[in-house]
Amino acid sequence: MQPPTFSRLLGLDCLRALAISLVLVSHITFLLFPDSTSTLIDGFRILGAIGVDLFFVLSGYLIGGILLKIINTDDLKWSALFKFWKRRWLRTLPNYFLVLCLNIIVAFLVGILIPKELFQYSLFIQNFSWGHPDFFTEAWSLSIEEYAYLLLPFLIFFLIISFKNKNKPFLFLLSTVIVIMVLTGLKLSYNFNASVENYHDWSLSFRKVVIYRMDSIYYGFIAVFFMKKFPTYFEYNKNIFLIAGLVVFAVLHVIIYVFNLLPQSHLWFYVLVYLQMVAFSLMLLFPYFLHLRRTIFGKKIVEFISTRSYAIYLVNYSLVLLNIELLVNLKVLGPIEKTLIVLLFLFVTTVVSNVIYLYFERPILKLRDRRFPR
Repeated sequence: MQPPTFSRLLGLDCLRALAISLVLVSHITFLLFPDSTSTLIDGFRILGAIGVDLFFVLSGYLIGGILLKIINTDDLKWSALFKFWKRRWLRTLPNYFLVLCLNIIVAFLVGILIPKELFQYSLFIQNFSWGHPDFFTEAWSLSIEEYAYLLLPFLIFFLIISFKNKNKPFLFLLSTVIVIMVLTGLKLSYNFNASVENYHDWSLSFRKVVIYRMDSIYYGFIAVFFMKKFPTYFEYNKNIFLIAGLVVFAVLHVIIYVFNLLPQSHLWFYVLVYLQMVAFSLMLLFPYFLHLRRTIFGKKIVEFISTRSYAIYLVNYSLVLLNIELLVNLKVLGPIEKTLIVLLFLFVTTVVSNVIYLYFERPILKLRDRRFPR
């Protein structure tokens, strides 16, 4: 028996394509302007962080939606949670370990030192409560996602199974709020005890650390809860939410620029306000994108980028960009040569990602759907 097929949602493809495009634009600046630290270039580089935040919120929205469907079954059992985890692991782990192995092989070939913390990558603890090692740096976000998939779903199932015949959606929301509050307590501890000298220090010791960032995914749980509860309201006001999200995002960064808010001088802002407001502004975009109905120009390209986005994210920086920087002295190249390097970067990233998707990721997903159907 063949597993049922599911049609793709254009809005989700657009959000995934947007997220990975922001990451690529950010990384391209390191090829075009290797020595530049101007405000404009720094702004483009921050887009990569925004792209990852969009992936986080989108992941939370999708996972939260799946959990809402699961918990509404009449006789909820722990086996449903185990099946959820198995589907998640078959979605995320194979690509992760494949690219980790490729990074190790390339490191041996080019003479890069393998970090002593390598064993931690197998348990996703290399950045659990400390900075991520300088190896396969994209892995920091995967650690956050894997632990986010464990913590809150377990609490949701525990509360619902423990309090039978109670309001399941309410317990879903309550669990989410409780976990976010606990994680905020950890952020407060960081704020009062940490000392950073620049954005890089803050990013390494806070933005890319599991225990401080899981809430970025859980904001997606809140978004899906309210959008499922009040679907007509959000569809009717989708354009207003879109404008509001763009305004919030723009105003937030204008305030940072005008008042020169830096992590070393306004740590509280970057710990307790900035990332939360970024996630909130991104959430406001969802009603518009998720209610896209008409075909857009370049739909096939958007779908291509979306389906390969996970592979693109894993390979574009450590496997492709860093090795280009290792082989080519970008500082001596002119504009034409740098443009060609960028095209090479995009071409190699696309080819490698496409091969991984077609001959590794997609077959595993088909196997997953046969073994553990929705």
